[in-house]
Amino acid sequence: VLHPCRPCHLGDTSLSNIASMEIVNVLMKRRSEFNRLRGFVDSDFKKLVDMSPDQSTSEQPIHKDQSVQAGQEISEHEARQFISHGMNHVEGGWPKDIDHENMEQTIRFRKKAGKNEAYISSILQLGSVMELCIRQNNAIDKYEQYFEDEEEEEENHNAPYAKTMNVLRDPHQVKRTVTSLSWSPDRGRKLAAAYSSVVFQQTSQLSTDSYIWDIEKPSIPEMVLKPPSPLVCLEYNPRVSYTLMGGCYNGQVAYWDTRRGCQTVAYSSVEHSHKDPVYKVIWLQSKTGTDAFSASTDGQVLWWDVRKLSEPTERLILDLSKEGNLGGALGGISLEFEITMPTKFMVGTEEGLIISCNRKAKTPAEKIVCTYDGHRGSVYAVQRNPFLPKNFLTVGDWCARIWSEDIKESSIINTKNGVSELMDACWSPVRPSVFFTVKMNGVLDIWDILFNQSDPTLSVKVCDGGLYSIRVEENGRLVACGSEKGEATLLEISSGLSVPQKNEKSLVAAMFERETKREKILMGRQREIRLKERCRSEQSREEEVVREDGEESPQELLARAEKDFYSMVEVELKRRRKGKDLIEEQVVSEDKQT
Repeated sequence: VLHPCRPCHLGDTSLSNIASMEIVNVLMKRRSEFNRLRGFVDSDFKKLVDMSPDQSTSEQPIHKDQSVQAGQEISEHEARQFISHGMNHVEGGWPKDIDHENMEQTIRFRKKAGKNEAYISSILQLGSVMELCIRQNNAIDKYEQYFEDEEEEEENHNAPYAKTMNVLRDPHQVKRTVTSLSWSPDRGRKLAAAYSSVVFQQTSQLSTDSYIWDIEKPSIPEMVLKPPSPLVCLEYNPRVSYTLMGGCYNGQVAYWDTRRGCQTVAYSSVEHSHKDPVYKVIWLQSKTGTDAFSASTDGQVLWWDVRKLSEPTERLILDLSKEGNLGGALGGISLEFEITMPTKFMVGTEEGLIISCNRKAKTPAEKIVCTYDGHRGSVYAVQRNPFLPKNFLTVGDWCARIWSEDIKESSIINTKNGVSELMDACWSPVRPSVFFTVKMNGVLDIWDILFNQSDPTLSVKVCDGGLYSIRVEENGRLVACGSEKGEATLLEISSGLSVPQKNEKSLVAAMFERETKREKILMGRQREIRLKERCRSEQSREEEVVREDGEESPQELLARAEKDFYSMVEVELKRRRKGKDLIEEQVVSEDKQT
């Protein structure tokens, strides 16, 4: 309690008065040193001052620089401001002379404490208490969520949907096609989009800018990328969120570091780059995180190190004759690489073939392992299933196909041919049975092959123009679709299509295995039929050769057949007569015995 201090004038008083005077000790202490939390409670308001307006002074205002606050003075001392925050308790409870980071000291202290009788008795006493708590936890689950299964079933029974969240429009006056999309690896809050014109000889009239968007601020791009030529593809580095690599329309590849601004950090030289547009760029899983490779319709696959983009580190020519002839190479339009298979990659070509390659082969001829033939047009997308890498998805012409590495002649599952051409596809990163396709009529199809293999689970009309590219966010809930009118549409899909189901991976694996076995049986049957037809054709060819040699004429063949027929008839008659004679002899012998 604070007491006021009254001054005492000793000069005006006598000694007797001093003896009878009350002595008062005044203690001054700051409020911050009381170390007691202040508590606040709700109470009714109390009117302190009621200031009614005075109309006479309204015409003569008084300007004051010093602000005045009407309030009751409660304390003359400052109060502590308490801030609530957490604390990360890493290590504690050690004596001051023990360094908890020194393992020898901590082990020695534990051994010494373990031999202490007080420590042993404390452990024995606490053991019964802990045993009781453990039994209670085992008997009652206080974290149990009731009716959780019913809620999941209700969500699964709801109809699937996809709703538009945002539309990112090309700010350029002349709209260009969104040829490629890439989500940033840091929680997917940014989306990189490559803009280019896919129409021949129209890129010179358009802007070369591409953009990085913040999906929460769709009105304006977060960053404008300045490539040397319009970008056809653009990819974030999955390990470093601030680096990107893009493939240009003139065949060059460019590298960005967003910390340094919108200009390219480096780009490849024209003489050592592709000769056609670069349709796909993929980052490789390496120790440095600076390796990537690209594919183009010039028939080459080039490997790059972004630290030195002056020339490629490795080169592969997609020549099926394995002679390395660039004139006979197949043009690559899509590319696939799975980090769990670091030596394998796949290339989709303009001719409808999917080429499986092995980078670590000894010779360039051995790098092309095999081909898969199933499309009548360009293969616009190739992607392995992220949960079952032996199976991969392709899109070309008017259908999508799912393949198995073990069967090269045909796919194990394929969709029906549609009216509109398919341009891109990708798997769901969270559900093994779900994949997405986009069409030139502006429709997004979402397939769940566990539910239905013949028709899509959900079809959404995204825009009036054609859809050219698609990419799904890492959590599987947001889908970005790029159109030919320069719009990148963000859609949120329902939980039924973005939440993993129970035993889904094992069910999909069993289905793929079953379809693979069925396809192997059908292919074996077709081989047998072809072999029989080949044998028949060879036999008929031999008969024609014999007939041409003149050994037997048709009349001679007819006479020989007639002779063979009569000889067979005569043999049969003899056999019947002999059987009849035996029966008669048996009857005669039986009569004699009777």
